[in-house]
Amino acid sequence: MPAVLGVNFHHDTAAALVVDGRLYAAEEERWSGIKHHHATRKGTLSAPTHALRWCLEAAGLDSSEVDLVWAASMRPNPAAGSWLSEERDELAALLPAPLGQRLRLLSHHTAHVLSGYLLSGHEHAAGLVIDAGGSSLGSDFGPGRERITGYDLRPDHIDRLHQSTPAVVPGPTGPRRVHSSLGHFYRNLARRVIPPGDEPEGSMMALAAFGDLERYGPRIRELVRLGDDGAVHIAHPWGSADSGTPLLLDGRAWALANVREQPEDERADLAAAAQQVFAEAVVHVARHLQRLTHAPALVFSGGCALNSHLNGRLAADSGFDALFVAPAPHDAGTAVGAALYGWHYQLGQECLPVPTDAAWGPLPGPLPGTAVPPGYRVLPDLGPELVPTVAELLAQHRIVGWARGPLEFGPRALGHRSILAHPGHAATRDRLNAIKKRAPYRPFAPAVLAEHTTDWFLSEGDPFMNRVAHVRRCRADRVAAVTHHDGTARVQSVTADHEGLRELLERFCERTGLPLLLNTSLNRKGTPILRTAEQAAAAAAELGLDALTVGNTLLLADHVPNPLATPYEMRRR
Repeated sequence: MPAVLGVNFHHDTAAALVVDGRLYAAEEERWSGIKHHHATRKGTLSAPTHALRWCLEAAGLDSSEVDLVWAASMRPNPAAGSWLSEERDELAALLPAPLGQRLRLLSHHTAHVLSGYLLSGHEHAAGLVIDAGGSSLGSDFGPGRERITGYDLRPDHIDRLHQSTPAVVPGPTGPRRVHSSLGHFYRNLARRVIPPGDEPEGSMMALAAFGDLERYGPRIRELVRLGDDGAVHIAHPWGSADSGTPLLLDGRAWALANVREQPEDERADLAAAAQQVFAEAVVHVARHLQRLTHAPALVFSGGCALNSHLNGRLAADSGFDALFVAPAPHDAGTAVGAALYGWHYQLGQECLPVPTDAAWGPLPGPLPGTAVPPGYRVLPDLGPELVPTVAELLAQHRIVGWARGPLEFGPRALGHRSILAHPGHAATRDRLNAIKKRAPYRPFAPAVLAEHTTDWFLSEGDPFMNRVAHVRRCRADRVAAVTHHDGTARVQSVTADHEGLRELLERFCERTGLPLLLNTSLNRKGTPILRTAEQAAAAAAELGLDALTVGNTLLLADHVPNPLATPYEMRRR
């Protein structure tokens, strides 16, 4: 029974274990309660202690029974000499001895791209990784860290064939190399557009739908020059982590320090320009990879692959027949990629089946009677009536927490730790944004029965909620709560084998004629998706949800009538 462990020790600390063809994976943030599991001090490394322990226990393994351990290197500026072995020794010391002794490193971007490719089902694919920065281990094309990396991917080899290179700029003591990053560019502008307290990149993508591209578009395009052979050159310091230097536009200075002072309409205009210029740059690189590889499919990963608006058009605009975005394209996904690398390329095992869900984590556990919060009551012994009862609550426009089955891996709630609602009324969106303390312009995603996606949207969805599709105009008024200002929605397609939402969606569709629900993550503002039954119950009370399903238990707020007490014929009206 071969077993391979993948670990990420850096931002978004996580562990993934492949045992006998089954994947277990979890993020440390779900135990620590700290989103992204940020280190308290920059550069500090930590092991995913709880996530690792859970993976081993769930698989029934002792650490001595793991055959291979792989992790992504993240050393930013290696000194000459034995820097790689020093990093390996540093990381190995954070693991239990049997695991640390087996630890090996691969490049950060290679771990990223394999977290998608080895789950995509594609024989031949081009791989694209874009993020703020990877490791020096993968800098085959020159000094510096990985920023934009392209691959030709096949079952028997991984060929790195494109990488961004540093630019030479004047410095105070002479020329110096600057390694610009598209990930930093997007984050840099997001911090000038989105006030502190809101997640900058996702919020800017949402705000961009309200903006006028023409106001700032030409000026922002001047900052990003697209060159031959997929080259992207970003004017310094806009491709760096520098958020302090003011960006001067039409006599207005944009900086992190004064973002709250900027009018929202102008912030939307700058967001629209940043989104468009960023998307043009990504498409430019992807087209270059298509010319190099002639691959039918593109696999996209890295933090920038979370830009669902870009992903909605990326395949069509860059000449690929298909796009596969890694289920967890952010840094936590490198643990999955590292484990799959060892499983397939080192042990020679067959690739895992293409997933339609990322439910690779722990169950919520039972809800003790002492954990039922004040203001809620338990509806006992519902049995097979549980799902129809929740569907009825949703049909009545109640907002319902849903904590059932294995925890999702990645940043999106895919129907195991979700807040669900009727998609029909914009007022529901507004209520949920207030509950979750989000900016009012941010949209919510629909989870849709896969066979009905093209009935309601102009393109198919994504099982991991990683791309947008345009809502059919003739349907938009029926799903106002999940239709964004620009007529798009980030569609999660739910297939027949999805154990989290499938039956509930079918029951809701029977009741309302709508094959979709609003689906957002079960968490409080600024905290990770919740893991346990007790956490879900406490959050439901704090957020003021109308009901909560935890495993096979249904909690109902005292102000909500029991839907089972209403005659069936009246419920159908």
